[in-house]
Amino acid sequence: MAVGRRDKAASFRGSRIVVAIVIGVLLGCVIAFLFPYGLFNPAASVQNRRIGKTNFQIGSSSCESSERSKMLKSEIVSLSENNSELKKQVRDLTERLQLAEQGKDQAQKQFLVLGEQHKAGPFGTVKALRTNPTVVPDDSVNPRLAKILEKVAVRKEVIVALANSNVKEMLEVWFSSIKRVGIPNYLVIALDDHIEEFCKSNDVPVYKRDPDAGIDAVGRSGGNHAVSGLKFRILREFLQLGYSVLLSDVDIIYLQNPFNHLYRDSDVESMTDGHNNMTAYGYNDVFDEPAMGWARYAHTMRIWVYNSGFFFIRPTIPSIELLDRVADRLAKQSNSWDQAVFNEELFFPSHPGYEGLHAAKRTMDFYMFMNSKVLFKTVRKDAKLKKLKPVIVHVNYHPDKLRRMKAVVEFFVNGKQDALDPYPDGSE
Repeated sequence: MAVGRRDKAASFRGSRIVVAIVIGVLLGCVIAFLFPYGLFNPAASVQNRRIGKTNFQIGSSSCESSERSKMLKSEIVSLSENNSELKKQVRDLTERLQLAEQGKDQAQKQFLVLGEQHKAGPFGTVKALRTNPTVVPDDSVNPRLAKILEKVAVRKEVIVALANSNVKEMLEVWFSSIKRVGIPNYLVIALDDHIEEFCKSNDVPVYKRDPDAGIDAVGRSGGNHAVSGLKFRILREFLQLGYSVLLSDVDIIYLQNPFNHLYRDSDVESMTDGHNNMTAYGYNDVFDEPAMGWARYAHTMRIWVYNSGFFFIRPTIPSIELLDRVADRLAKQSNSWDQAVFNEELFFPSHPGYEGLHAAKRTMDFYMFMNSKVLFKTVRKDAKLKKLKPVIVHVNYHPDKLRRMKAVVEFFVNGKQDALDPYPDGSE
């Protein structure tokens, strides 16, 4: 009996040892799994906290209510709808800020743009800069127009004309002369559907703007002056896209490629309404007032106006400001003539109560970029001048435009020497 009891006790003790070993092994496995870097390694506690935090986040995320999800989706939809409007507001505010900043520290701003300050050189060697830097192109202004200009423009330059159905016949003579010379970079802005279709049927590059109630009303039925005034609003987008524009009325005959005769050193390069060296390029006009006695003579400076129907404008801040100023005045002053306003904004200097436009300008050669007064009053009557081949002839001085345009083609293109003879110097 005693032996049996000893055997049972030994067996029981062996069982306990086995159980203890099993428990130890299991605890070791658990500890190794939970604390891979050791019980006393600081990284272990950090790792465990990360695991706990991750598990908590997963649990929290999975428990979010469906109502909250719906609300977030609704907010996303609302933000998307307002996104385009916000972009437009930001663009408008940016443009206003740029214009507002132009009035501050102009000299310092020009220094920052043009480079380092320089000492003045010896007498007779100093020459000022007059070529303003171009703006950074912004395709978001009009992506559709940007794609068209990429195909049409050459070296970021393009001839642009506005036309509605009232000038269809003149438009045909206009683009026929361009094709004859071989000018590839030109574009018609169609102000009605009929002109758009007419251009497409004649393989003429054309662009019709998106609907705009204010512009469309004038564009469809407006006369020459009304349509001419629209260009100052429409051209702004071309300049913002980074393109230089040679703005052209449709009462113009092209005889050479005008891009081969531009200087490109100014913001605006325009043809003149002047008819000789004095009137075209300026002169000292002495005003006589006998009642003043010794001081009876007062010297004044005069120049005949630039023609707002043919000018080259570069994409600079002063150029865009010019378009804005003219468009604003034409919108507010219903009886204003666009050419008069165009010249006033270009030439009037700053004075008390008025900040003048800081734009560089150049007058085109009046024999090369010829107005119809020069042609009919002077050139056709002079044997030497008749041999000239101008770049363009602009029939701006005469109301019988279409007939005279055709006569110009006959004279300069077909060589018919008497083609201009039936027409008087002025209008009938």
